[in-house]
Amino acid sequence: MKIIDVIAAVLLVVGGLNWGLVGAFEFDLVATLFGGQTAILSKFVYLLVGAAALWQVISMKAIQKRWGVQTSMAHA
Repeated sequence: MKIIDVIAAVLLVVGGLNWGLVGAFEFDLVATLFGGQTAILSKFVYLLVGAAALWQVISMKAIQKRWGVQTSMAHA
């Protein structure tokens, strides 16, 4: 399952960078590369990024366990 975690992380980075470009420069790299926001390939990339985000949210605890991440809440 780690490969799915890595793919999801890469897709989230792609989505985050794309949104950063949109916010900073009003430039949608995905749309530019694949023929506009309504192009089939652009929609596919947007759907993959959305699916990656859902995967991360749904499986957060399992991902942390697989990767050996310890979470602790600091008490103030």
